[in-house]
Amino acid sequence: MAVNSDSFVDSVSDTVIAGIALLLTGGISLLGIITAEAYHPDYATTQEISDLGSTAPPDPVSYEPTATIFNSTMLISGALVLVAAYFLYRAGRPRVLWLPLGIFGFGVFGVGVFPGNVTPWHGLFALLTFTSGGLAAVLAARATSKPFSYLCVLFGGFSLASLVYALVFGDSGPLGGLEFGGIERWVVYPLLVWVTGLGGFLLGEDDVTEAN
Repeated sequence: MAVNSDSFVDSVSDTVIAGIALLLTGGISLLGIITAEAYHPDYATTQEISDLGSTAPPDPVSYEPTATIFNSTMLISGALVLVAAYFLYRAGRPRVLWLPLGIFGFGVFGVGVFPGNVTPWHGLFALLTFTSGGLAAVLAARATSKPFSYLCVLFGGFSLASLVYALVFGDSGPLGGLEFGGIERWVVYPLLVWVTGLGGFLLGEDDVTEAN
């Protein structure tokens, strides 16, 4: 029996597309970072994540295929988040959900466009990513139902608190043993968990809506 591709596309809601895009974002980001780390000849997780693309001046160093894997991962992940934000907008979701998410996706995409050796743009986009990601997660609590809204605040708040710690203390203080790369992961990984969870939430919510 032939499948009408047009009718299939029409039957997929904007919410479903957004959910799938966010689930893919979480998986691709995590696997891309792990793969880039594995191909790097001399990398430790105490280093900044962006060192996988290139270290910062004055003597930037990058390795292949690590740099291509990492930068491509950021480009794809950022684009997927932007796609999700667009389809949430199309679905009529509250601005408090799709707008911060779109800014977050723009920041991630910018990190891929401007590796660590491109100053000051890389640092600016990295800071935009960290800040907007944490705020997007916290603000999403206003557009999602319980108990997931509590998790949005938990992951977003933890990420922002880690960012403030990094800005104030750097790699010193009680978390100094993690060094800057470890603390940075406390900022980033909660956002990856949140993005993945939001994708699953949207898919589950769409199923409930259809059932009713």
